[in-house]
Amino acid sequence: MSRELLLYTTLGCSLCEKAKLEIWPQLERFRLRLREVDIADDPLLLERFAVRIPVVGLGDPEDVCAWPFDQAQLHDWLRQRL
Repeated sequence: MSRELLLYTTLGCSLCEKAKLEIWPQLERFRLRLREVDIADDPLLLERFAVRIPVVGLGDPEDVCAWPFDQAQLHDWLRQRL
């Protein structure tokens, strides 16, 4: 069973598309599956991340890696948590 890397996003987020280019190589490396979470569907997530997306996490909205990040920064963040 693979774990999920959550990408907090919303419709029309152009930075989120850029973030995916940094995310994709890490998915296989850490055996993760990407799941996009639309913050517009959750008032708490919308309040927390409205001006911060794209943001990635492993399920705890208190512990996230926020944009801007590159592959090396994301790799280090994931390595410390997995």
